[in-house]
Amino acid sequence: MPHVPDQPQAPPDSDRVVCRTALFDTTWPHPATAIVAGHGELDAANGITFVDYALRHSATTQWLVVDLSGLTFFSTAGFSALHTLNVQCVGKDIRWALVPGRAVNRVLRICDPDSALPISVDIPTALEDVQRDPPHSFQLIPQTS
Repeated sequence: MPHVPDQPQAPPDSDRVVCRTALFDTTWPHPATAIVAGHGELDAANGITFVDYALRHSATTQWLVVDLSGLTFFSTAGFSALHTLNVQCVGKDIRWALVPGRAVNRVLRICDPDSALPISVDIPTALEDVQRDPPHSFQLIPQTS
């Protein structure tokens, strides 16, 4: 069985899940603001489980920070999971930001060269980014008077 990185023991009321080669946990720095972190490996074996985990409190989450800086491996299936998360966050009106780590950045350079995903450099910046006013949409067709 692959090794999940050593983590301190979670308290009984913790919000942690071990799934295959990854550990997912959630903290709530403010009401309606979740930080979902992944540790270990995110791939085809647990990508959809990660999306489900990240959105399991979507009814009470308004702002979401996904911290993947603790991943040691991130596959293209992980990127697909992030794309799915992005689509679902838009549909649920959840503002979200991604804090990638080295493993995630390597895949994003190939799969997301135009930076379509909402990327932040660290958790404090991500928390600020998600709570800012939403970006204005581009107007592709000029309005007539």
